[in-house]
Amino acid sequence: MQTPLHVSAGYNNVEIVNFLLNWQGPEKVKLEAMNMYGETPLHLAAKNGCSEAARLLLHHGATVEAKANNGMTPLHLAVWSSLMADNCLTVKTLLDYNADCSVEDNEGMTPLNYLSQGPESKNLRELLHWYLEERHKHRTIEACSETKAKMAELKQELLNIVGLNELKQQLCKWAKGMLMDGKRRALGLKVAARKVSHMAFLGNPGTGKTMVARLLGKLLQMVGILPTDKVTEVQRTDLVGEFVGQTGPKTRRKIKEAAGGIVFVDEAYRLIPLQKTDDKDYGLEALEEIMSMMDVERLLLYLLATVSQ
Repeated sequence: MQTPLHVSAGYNNVEIVNFLLNWQGPEKVKLEAMNMYGETPLHLAAKNGCSEAARLLLHHGATVEAKANNGMTPLHLAVWSSLMADNCLTVKTLLDYNADCSVEDNEGMTPLNYLSQGPESKNLRELLHWYLEERHKHRTIEACSETKAKMAELKQELLNIVGLNELKQQLCKWAKGMLMDGKRRALGLKVAARKVSHMAFLGNPGTGKTMVARLLGKLLQMVGILPTDKVTEVQRTDLVGEFVGQTGPKTRRKIKEAAGGIVFVDEAYRLIPLQKTDDKDYGLEALEEIMSMMDVERLLLYLLATVSQ
């Protein structure tokens, strides 16, 4: 069933389309109403080459990527219509509102695929390829700007740390690699995911191990490895139980609470006493539980051991 907005958009009757879109009556006109084929008014405008009606619908918020029952977007229909009429105005209108040339319909066809299935249209081909080039340039500039901003933020964080120059260089080099991977993906290149290694921080008290761990949490979120910069600090007493059967669940609970962030085990060496004087010490069980969960998706564990001189 067609709505009045479908009909007026399909005939490019801009005055009626405008009247319906601004209707203040008790029942609002549905901008995304669908006919029996799942087509919205924008589909009808695109299919019939009604560029003015399409622009008006888009200006009022019509969904440019709406899909009909056959999976076609308005751009699919506009490309086919342009091939028949050799008029690219509707296609240009949709592209002005960031219509995606790579969306596939139910047959696996993108709007670009239809170029080879109709009469040759030099203007349409040039328009679509110009749009793809411009979009590629825009993504490149955007990716570069975002990478620079993130690196500037990281360098500022590192400047606040006194000393530890070698560590700063390592973190900076690692972050640059991760950000460059993100930039390559934004440009459409295939980049294998880097596996972030678990870490042990060694050093005397007051050397900044906890501070670096918190900075690392921010860094991992910044480069997109983790969804949050949360750093959960735990000690032996947070993990080890007093009786048989307590340590495993207690350790798992603490680790799951930190999911998506970093688990920072302070004084990790205390989980295993240097001299075993008590057969009922459950530190080893806590360590085994940690080891079994270290590769859980979206969960990173970083162990901190303090070494006395």
